[in-house]
Amino acid sequence: MQTKNNDSRAIDPSSGFDRRTGIYHSLRPSLSLPPIDQPLSTTEFVLSLLRKSSPPATAGKDIKAITYLVKASSGDSLTYGELLLKVRSLAVSLRERFPSLSSTNVAFILSPASLHVPVLYLALMSIGAVVSPANPIGSDSEVSHQVEVSKPVIAFATSQTVHKFRSSSFPLGIVLMDSPEFLSWLTRSDSSSVKPIQVRVNQSDPAAILYSSGTTGRVKGVLLTHRNLIASTAVSHKRSLEDPVDYDRVGLFSLPLFHVFGFGMMIRAISLGEKLVLLERFELGAMLKAVEKYKVTGMPVSPPLIVTLFKSELTYKYDLRSLRSLGCGGAPLGKDVAERFKQKFPDVEIIQVV
Repeated sequence: MQTKNNDSRAIDPSSGFDRRTGIYHSLRPSLSLPPIDQPLSTTEFVLSLLRKSSPPATAGKDIKAITYLVKASSGDSLTYGELLLKVRSLAVSLRERFPSLSSTNVAFILSPASLHVPVLYLALMSIGAVVSPANPIGSDSEVSHQVEVSKPVIAFATSQTVHKFRSSSFPLGIVLMDSPEFLSWLTRSDSSSVKPIQVRVNQSDPAAILYSSGTTGRVKGVLLTHRNLIASTAVSHKRSLEDPVDYDRVGLFSLPLFHVFGFGMMIRAISLGEKLVLLERFELGAMLKAVEKYKVTGMPVSPPLIVTLFKSELTYKYDLRSLRSLGCGGAPLGKDVAERFKQKFPDVEIIQVV
């Protein structure tokens, strides 16, 4: 992120363009970030924001009483307190089971959206491993290519996706996320008393490999550092706190958690302690049903979904009056599309996420 130049006369106040350097600068106030030389993982930073964000929302109640995640299809839920315990429990278990897993190692993840996925992301990043999530419905050849690109030492999959690894091998093996063993790692009996993992993670260390879409040729891996994720989380967290705090907000995630948009929005939501409803896979009727059932107030969406919402007659079969805003990202949103959506849903604000 570029900060404002001290010579404000050289910068166009309406655009932030510096005519001397050809660089656009943010018109927002400078953002305070942790010193770059301070060891800090994305997980540590995000959970520190969660601890700061959530107490006011509890109105004096224990943090464990506030729901963080709900799986729409089953109604299973995970509270903030349970999230913190499971991340710590899993991190300890992974270090004990795979002591060689370090910041130079990549963990490949092939799983539908579930309550375990955010826990796994945070636990892996807390011990310095690089998370590399991929599309669970991708073809075998696509998955093989992503494995070849990221060179993981370990893979996490489900019993429904593991068959896609037939031609791949991993030095530390494959962990099934729906196996009794993995589930036991999430719920250690000593998780409340066990000490946090002491692993030095530098902000310049790699944190995630996410995969491109919409580019020419085969899919490409994009490496993000902890500093990248910390900075983007800090920006979105600060913007949200500048607005009136909305403790009744309920977010619905129809976005895939392996995609950069879903990945980033998930981390942002955790940092703010928002209540989230997860869809295991996108289906319009299931999404609309979840909005009605859980009184969803907002959700991140892509432009094609906005088009679907104003065109589909199915929207009239559900009570969507709780919806107040949509965060649109992943691609530019056309003005004509926004206007047509506004005609059908005049009380729903569209916020362009950049």
